[in-house]
Amino acid sequence: MNLYPAIDLKDGNCVRLLRGEMSAATVFNDDPAAQAEAFRAAGFERLHLVDLNGAFEGRPVNAKAVEAILAATDVPVQLGGGIRDLATIEAWLDRGLSRVILGTIALRDPEIVKAACKAFPGHIAVGIDARDGRVAVEGWAETSETTALDLARKFEDAGVEAIIYTDIDRDGALQGVNVEATEALARAVSLPVIASGGVASITDIERLLDVEESGIEGVIIGRALYDGWIDPAAALRLTRGENA
Repeated sequence: MNLYPAIDLKDGNCVRLLRGEMSAATVFNDDPAAQAEAFRAAGFERLHLVDLNGAFEGRPVNAKAVEAILAATDVPVQLGGGIRDLATIEAWLDRGLSRVILGTIALRDPEIVKAACKAFPGHIAVGIDARDGRVAVEGWAETSETTALDLARKFEDAGVEAIIYTDIDRDGALQGVNVEATEALARAVSLPVIASGGVASITDIERLLDVEESGIEGVIIGRALYDGWIDPAAALRLTRGENA
């Protein structure tokens, strides 16, 4: 199972939100590139970035911070937030991103996702953020009537690399990952699923590993790393199957 430390970008800073509320942002580092370097030095082999301002505005906003991260580290980086068209996808991939995450546009216009998978095979993921099982978009400001499963099924044969599933009510709350919902989604579709939202301890990672065979490919960890609730070395040993 892969571990993805999260760097959420707001106004050029590395922050964490509580349940997606921009007004509840805590700044953890005003130098995102330095944070990326720290994660790399800790042994993480990939990074998960979110342009929070971009998610709300529908266009890239924290490009300078993302570019600094790409220049500072050599690990694969995936990015979501404000990416709504093929031109923006191409521009980000040209700058060195390994994977682009499409969220709002996946609900609004699934055909763009399918076109992106054909144009940029191996580089497209779909972000499905759910509140009470329903997909939320536009920076989680709007909740649709579409279920996470119904949306995921639209992309089964499209060439999507992974589904990133976030339980919004747990995001940033350190209340534990929603293993049950994540496993259910993974078993219901043929796409790999990355768990996100609420990871609070090594126990959460252990619980996900117990059902990894359902199709769970990885887990995104945010506040638990910043607050010191999860030791990076211990988490990496666990997912690599090494003795603690």
